[in-house]
Amino acid sequence: MSTPVLATKLFPPARRPELVARPRLAGRLDRTLDRGHRLTLISAPAGFGKTTLLSDWAAGRERVGWLSLDEGDNALPRFFAHLWAALAGIGLDLDPAAFDDAPMIAVVNELVRAGRQAPDSHWLLVLDDYHVIGAPEVHEAMTFLLDHAPDQLHLLVTTRADPPFPLSRLRSRGQLTEVRAAELRFAPTEAREFLNEMMGLQLTETDVHALEERTEGWIAGLQLAALSLRGMSDRGDVAEFIGAFTGSHRFVIDYLVDEVLARQDAEVRDFLLRTAVLDRLTGDLCDAVTGGTGAGQVLEELDRGNVFVVPLDAERSWYRYHHLFGDVLRARLMAERPEQLPTLHQAASAWYAAHDLVADAVHHALAAGDHDRAAYLMEEAVPELRRARQDSLLLDWIRSLPESVVRRSPVLSIVSAWSLMMAGELDGMGHRLDDAEAALAAGAHDPVLAATWADTEDLRTAPAVLWVYRAALAQAEHDVPATVQCARRALGLAGAEDHFVRGAASGYLGLAAWAAGDVEEALATFSEAARSLHAAGNLIDELDTTVVLCDMWTTAGRPHRARRLYEQALATATGGGEPYPRAVADLHVGLAELDRELGDLVSAEAHLETARVLGERSSITENRHRWYVVTAQVCVSTGDYATARELLNHAATLYRPGFYPDLRPLAAMRARVDIAAGDLAAAQEWADNHDVTVTDEASFQREYDHLTLVRLLLAAGTAPLGDVLGLLDRLYAAAERTRAGSLLEIGMLRALTHQARGQRPEALAELDAALSRAPEPDGYTRLFLDEGAPMLALLHEAASVQEGGEYDVPRRHARRLLGTGAADIPAPGALADPLSERELEVLRLLDSELTGPEMARRLFVSLNTLRTHTKRIFTKLDVNSRSAAVRRARELGLL
Repeated sequence: MSTPVLATKLFPPARRPELVARPRLAGRLDRTLDRGHRLTLISAPAGFGKTTLLSDWAAGRERVGWLSLDEGDNALPRFFAHLWAALAGIGLDLDPAAFDDAPMIAVVNELVRAGRQAPDSHWLLVLDDYHVIGAPEVHEAMTFLLDHAPDQLHLLVTTRADPPFPLSRLRSRGQLTEVRAAELRFAPTEAREFLNEMMGLQLTETDVHALEERTEGWIAGLQLAALSLRGMSDRGDVAEFIGAFTGSHRFVIDYLVDEVLARQDAEVRDFLLRTAVLDRLTGDLCDAVTGGTGAGQVLEELDRGNVFVVPLDAERSWYRYHHLFGDVLRARLMAERPEQLPTLHQAASAWYAAHDLVADAVHHALAAGDHDRAAYLMEEAVPELRRARQDSLLLDWIRSLPESVVRRSPVLSIVSAWSLMMAGELDGMGHRLDDAEAALAAGAHDPVLAATWADTEDLRTAPAVLWVYRAALAQAEHDVPATVQCARRALGLAGAEDHFVRGAASGYLGLAAWAAGDVEEALATFSEAARSLHAAGNLIDELDTTVVLCDMWTTAGRPHRARRLYEQALATATGGGEPYPRAVADLHVGLAELDRELGDLVSAEAHLETARVLGERSSITENRHRWYVVTAQVCVSTGDYATARELLNHAATLYRPGFYPDLRPLAAMRARVDIAAGDLAAAQEWADNHDVTVTDEASFQREYDHLTLVRLLLAAGTAPLGDVLGLLDRLYAAAERTRAGSLLEIGMLRALTHQARGQRPEALAELDAALSRAPEPDGYTRLFLDEGAPMLALLHEAASVQEGGEYDVPRRHARRLLGTGAADIPAPGALADPLSERELEVLRLLDSELTGPEMARRLFVSLNTLRTHTKRIFTKLDVNSRSAAVRRARELGLL
């Protein structure tokens, strides 16, 4: 479902001529336009005139983008669609193709471009009612905009509660203006002008003072009081009312709205209660809900009578009720006419569905308790929601349905199974697939049941898609034969033109071949899957397959081929003109991993930083942990084992089983870090807990575990090395046909094992064999250097072999490896205990204005880890303060 833009959200409420002038607040807002001033926050409870103040101040100004937010904007695609439209009011010409790439980066880049063309311009972006936003991804997007937008953009936000923006940082830098309830309250002179001139009352100074004091300048309270006072000609009645006007806001609202409602005729009161179920009001919609006619005229009369309707457009065709007034109307409707609620919501749902506003139609169907109708609407919306990447909205809808309704729908059962896989909850996934299969079988024999399903492409392909997900589940459970069986079943049910289904099923056949260790078959089959996805026009899934294909090529010993594939995919994803190039972050992470292996840490860190700026949500769910894995690998290369452990621990929280074979388990990665750090006890605990032994049978799915065990046994020096060689021999035999990358690593470890046994010729021979058979041996650096001192000793010995001898290949590569500089990184400065690369990075941040928590976030470490690094720096520099450390570092030439 393409995300429609509701035009009424892009205009401030129409300016009323009878507004109270507020020059002191307008002056505050005027002063916020100074260059470099990022945010104006207008934060106060309901009824303090936040929107009125801002809309009045912005009226007549140029380059103002306005966006009135509602609950639906918690769905990121909908939020971006309306933000795009609001920015168009500023004059930005955003490319729709950037919508699902890196939308906030696209916004910032366009602002920078426009700013260069008009350096003296100011742009105002207003987000009204921001308190309705609870989605972390929306908060993250707006924080990114605040952090990176040029100084010409100024964000103005009205809200009932402070948003999770970096307010303290903005405040300390003088980039934040705050207008709060204490400033928004009417002063006595403003209260007098409002009550007597705007509302047409004739109150004495004593009366105005009493109301102003009892409401504490609360504008909504004064407005409600004024409406109740209208028509009171008897002085005694006025005095009695004002004297009784006490109590908390809630009681005041209840009392005064009773007064307002009591003064309406029966037809208007009935209209107010029936339409209270609506978030937005227009004549046709209100007529559909009330079953009457002339609702447009009623809305105009309510507007003219100042009875708490707020115009949403200049033409006054769309309105909403004042939030507090609407709340009380809904409470009154619930108390007086609860039996009408389902009918009212059903009528609203039908109107929205007829106008292709599916999200609102579903909302009202759910509110009506009409779950069958809601399910039908959801089924109709599934294809478009997926194309628009509104996954979270779809899953929220399904969670709002009773389980029995979901189970009767094949499409929703399959979507529910998919959502469980996305969340890593595989236990319930099989039951949902069983539900889908049972529903399809029941529908085949029950036309009445089948008639309740929306006739969509998803329903037609459901039998095949069902088996695709069964293949996914089998793959997650490491059951290769079942994966193959289910994927072939899906292919058998798919039609010739069902390219997406065929691509997904072929993909799982490729993954099964990979998990079984047949990389040649895996590459052929998975490449066919990519071609099917291309035929389906599904660019983003086609690009996502690149990460898997590159992993396969690396396993095949062809890292240079993997690099070319990454670079081609990145060119496609960033070339423009294609929709949703969401995989850019993952492609940068893949290139970072290859660069790190080559020892080019500068390039690796640059790719990782690009991926980080794009944001975690630019990465697909199944790859979100990889950024942390590769960053941990970079930390290992610099000797920062503590940070590497933290990053791998975080990666474990993001990892989702069910997509790709788990061929490099995170627990084993952590054990390798422990081995490198010398914590052999922790690594041994991993081996014991995962039942990894030297006598195990060889398989590709456990190869990473077994090669980790070999490293542990070599480091401990306690296991019989003959048994270690036996395990390596079994692993080599299993990998010999198609996994050249595995053979290189196994051969290297066999060389180290012979070296540990004192068998120098055998060690050199193994190293020679491993490098000679590798298709692209120059694509590997850290594979060797991360083995530490034993490998460096072997490399030095290989490098010293006389030219023209039998070990020419290892000699050449040993000299290459030892000459990279990565084998022995010189420490800067004249310190007896030099700073590590990570400590130098921390030192550079110490020489900044960042706080401790801000530095920790920049480094992706905990505050405790940052303190540990800082303490080591202080010790090595022989200082006891941050400023002294910076001063001493400059003396040593470290900064």
